[in-house]
Amino acid sequence: MSSEGINQAALDPGLTVRMLRTLGLVATLSGLLVVLSYRVTLPIIEENKRLAIERALFKVIPGAATRQDFVVTDQGIQKASEELEGITLYAGYDQDGRLKGVALEAAAAGYQDVIRILYGYDPYCQCIRGIEVLKMTETPGIGDKIAKDPVFLENFVALEARVDVSGQGLEHEIVPVKRGTKTQPWQIDSISGATISSNAVARMLNDSAQQMAPIILKDIAILEAGA
Repeated sequence: MSSEGINQAALDPGLTVRMLRTLGLVATLSGLLVVLSYRVTLPIIEENKRLAIERALFKVIPGAATRQDFVVTDQGIQKASEELEGITLYAGYDQDGRLKGVALEAAAAGYQDVIRILYGYDPYCQCIRGIEVLKMTETPGIGDKIAKDPVFLENFVALEARVDVSGQGLEHEIVPVKRGTKTQPWQIDSISGATISSNAVARMLNDSAQQMAPIILKDIAILEAGA
């Protein structure tokens, strides 16, 4: 607005009110458009997420042919329903209905943004059987190797995540080590040049498994009966 317009608004209270009304209308319309866009795109986002998880689930739970969703509540593990809120577990079963493992989401900050994965936990070997990256914006050719590097992915064929005698956490923390120095089954052989991304994967797996592995073992009968 020119200095003349500003002076005119100052001298004319009615003009000021009209300007404020116009600004308020613009702000309201902008807010409505944001809400409308969110409501329109949310089902698409949720459906894409569901499909991504379903594709990943059968990769991180070897031998799984079907799935059943569960939710961790204050009362323990229960079959998922719209009324229940909590952490979602995706149980995988073979053709005969036997539990093969449980898939869970985990996330942590990487080099550029949050990395989100789905990992498979085998309660019978108490180990992580695989990971699949669901979301990341890491540097191409460096940080994104966590989804492609065969040596790194070999860590998750049977990464130990054994529950301790107290049943409250893991017997050993899942930790990253320098590539070529892994000596223990709970260690993750990192990717050279992608230390931050490797550490993020180790951190998210440790944080998630410390919390979820004891719950899975405690309520494993519910999961086994859920197919």
